[in-house]
Amino acid sequence: MKVNNKLLPIKLHYFFFLASLGCTFPFLHVYGKQLGLSPLVIGSISAIVPLLYLITKPIFGFIMDYSRAWRKTICIIFIVMTNSCFVGIFFLPAMPGPVLTDHFENVSYPFLSLCDIEHDHTSAIESDNSVKDITCYWLCKDTNFSTRLFFRNATERKTIISLDTACLINVNDTSFHHENITANYNCNVTCDNFENNYCIWTSITFWSYMLLLFLGETGYFVVMIINDATCFAILSENKRLKYGEQRLWGTIAFGITGCIVGYMVNLSQREAYKTFTPVLYLILVLTGIDLVCCKSLKMSFESGSSTIIKDVFALLKLKSVVIFLFFAVFTGIINSFMHNFLFWYLEDFADATGYMSKIKLIEGLIVGVQNFGETVSFFLSGKIVKKIGYGHTFTLCFICYALRLGLISLVPTPWWILPIEFFMHGLSFSLCLATIVSYASVITPPGASATVQAIVQSMHDSFGVSIGALLGGIFYKKYGGTTTLRIFSVFAAFDALTYFILYIIYLRNKTYTRSNVKWKKPDDAQEYCMGAEG
Repeated sequence: MKVNNKLLPIKLHYFFFLASLGCTFPFLHVYGKQLGLSPLVIGSISAIVPLLYLITKPIFGFIMDYSRAWRKTICIIFIVMTNSCFVGIFFLPAMPGPVLTDHFENVSYPFLSLCDIEHDHTSAIESDNSVKDITCYWLCKDTNFSTRLFFRNATERKTIISLDTACLINVNDTSFHHENITANYNCNVTCDNFENNYCIWTSITFWSYMLLLFLGETGYFVVMIINDATCFAILSENKRLKYGEQRLWGTIAFGITGCIVGYMVNLSQREAYKTFTPVLYLILVLTGIDLVCCKSLKMSFESGSSTIIKDVFALLKLKSVVIFLFFAVFTGIINSFMHNFLFWYLEDFADATGYMSKIKLIEGLIVGVQNFGETVSFFLSGKIVKKIGYGHTFTLCFICYALRLGLISLVPTPWWILPIEFFMHGLSFSLCLATIVSYASVITPPGASATVQAIVQSMHDSFGVSIGALLGGIFYKKYGGTTTLRIFSVFAAFDALTYFILYIIYLRNKTYTRSNVKWKKPDDAQEYCMGAEG
């Protein structure tokens, strides 16, 4: 097998950059929950932060096109910033108050005392942030019920349900009474619904988490925009469809390091609360190698243009490009729901079908098959686009999303989700991403590659993702997981039909590409004018 030395640097850059992110990125929200941030807060951050990228992405894309001499330096700075911010999240202090595990086993319900609501509970809440007022769900033999608990501060950033840390609040509001359970009767307990979120807005942990997440993800997206623009410049117009064959190396690395880090953390610590300090050395090594690869990478985009903004605005006036951007938003909406709520639905589904004991195994296997599907789809993406064209490939992605969501809502057990993700994740997410990025390269005016990539990817990764997180949360809470999956499946099917009709009737003959227009460089235009005057 012959190695293409021209493409090897970009492959290595994709590999080591995404390998370093695989050590931290998949675990950021889980660690946020461990810090004491509620699911509602995490969901709100997931909806708000992407909106900020709508501004930052195009700005940095323009800077990359305008400042050609500083591209490599900017890229290196953002690589360091991205990994530093993500690593910094794992060193944040926990929220005020005891950090609770999700699940308590063999808890004796009558062992707890009743709170003195008039004095102990109310005064503590008003004077001290280091308490938590929580609803807990008790699963006892032949009996399920819920009640509120008041947790006091505890040592070692964690607590257990005991007389020293907790007492019962409003026990009479429950359908089950304190005296009905014998002292030897043990239950399994799940606690959530933190009610003292008022202290979040004054917490250094919350604001630090949000700031580091925003800066880290901004750095990630900027580096990926540079990577994609560089990749297409190296490939040139004739081999643009080979983008997926370069990008797949990042997917492979991300999956490998994600699995390694999960194993390392579990191997080093068996407690419910994990620290990621053992991973720091791995991140340092991977980032160091990536910086060497980046330094040797030739970031030769097309020659700069003095009319970048004018060219981009002219591009955005074209109806075919506007339609493309709208549907890029729609794909972002669907993908955002899958990213934020697939595992949430999976755990609810496993709980309802009796598979909770296997849930982490199933989730790990799903991550594995998703990465395998992404690798295959990135490799085949160029061949698929070449065979059926950008328009029909885009339609195919929506069809795959519709089938994927619909089938997941119909399966009888969580194990059936594995083959669905194996076959459909790559054909929906990866093929769609490769198509969007490749088409953005096709429509880019000379010298504006990073700017156009930033705008297109902002519509997908920022605007669409934010809407998807917000709508997904609202629908999931109101209708439940199964119905929400079917709603998004119908939405994807409608998008597929609409885009197909638009493509057949209008876009097929009106779609703008660089091959449709003869772009002239400023020097060529000047030479042409001088010749005409003579």
